[in-house]
Amino acid sequence: MIDTHCHLTLSPLSKDTDRIITDARNAGLRGMITVATTSDDSQRSLALAQQHDHLWCSAGVHPLYSDEPIQWDLVKSAAQHEKCVAWGELGLDNHYDHPPHAKQVSVLEEQLAFIQTCHEEGIEKPIIVHCRDSFDDLIDIFSCAPFDPSRYVFHCFTGTPDDARHVLDFGGWISFTGVVTFKNAREVAEAAKLVPDDRIMVETDAPFLTPEPLRKIRPNEPQYVIHTARFLAQLRGCDEHKFEQITDENAERFFGITLAPMKSGEGN
Repeated sequence: MIDTHCHLTLSPLSKDTDRIITDARNAGLRGMITVATTSDDSQRSLALAQQHDHLWCSAGVHPLYSDEPIQWDLVKSAAQHEKCVAWGELGLDNHYDHPPHAKQVSVLEEQLAFIQTCHEEGIEKPIIVHCRDSFDDLIDIFSCAPFDPSRYVFHCFTGTPDDARHVLDFGGWISFTGVVTFKNAREVAEAAKLVPDDRIMVETDAPFLTPEPLRKIRPNEPQYVIHTARFLAQLRGCDEHKFEQITDENAERFFGITLAPMKSGEGN
């Protein structure tokens, strides 16, 4: 499997990355994408990805960091490297009062304009979306942007079936974390049944949101993505190995990566 979204540069994972990556490989993961949250973090994520053949990164600014200084030159230089496979994560978070909504929108629009300029220069990548209580706002904004809707993935989906239909009608992809396994997230599970096989991915969002049956374990780690995938396969009435193949192929296609076979001695 691949964990398409984790944050290995965030504490406490950043203190033990070698062990975490080794454990993930031993659990059977063929790859991980560590996702940036700030311009400085874009550089840290790239530096870590360069150290491991089966690790990739993104470059971008998370909406909850919109009020921090942004150096777009650092984001761009990270994005120019072949180990950087996506923009983001970017988007809106209406769950919190800070940063203010207007500031988040301003930075999002600035970031989309920056990405457009980079695309015109040949730096083209898909976009990882952070969307919390903001589906209508984001899809309105993305509909006015010049990017192919199929190049957006709404990560860590926590919406309703209607929200999922909105994303799918727009043309985007949807990725699920351990939230879908929670007993109090039945709407998320219902939404997961609606996503076509060719537009679904699986992730951890580690160090957050450890899936059942390990929910009490902190922090979450990439190796636990297997539990979310197993739950989704059963939920969707799909063989586990077939679902793993589907999500691996989707990740390769969306992010433009190639997952190498596991080496002898790695994986379960």
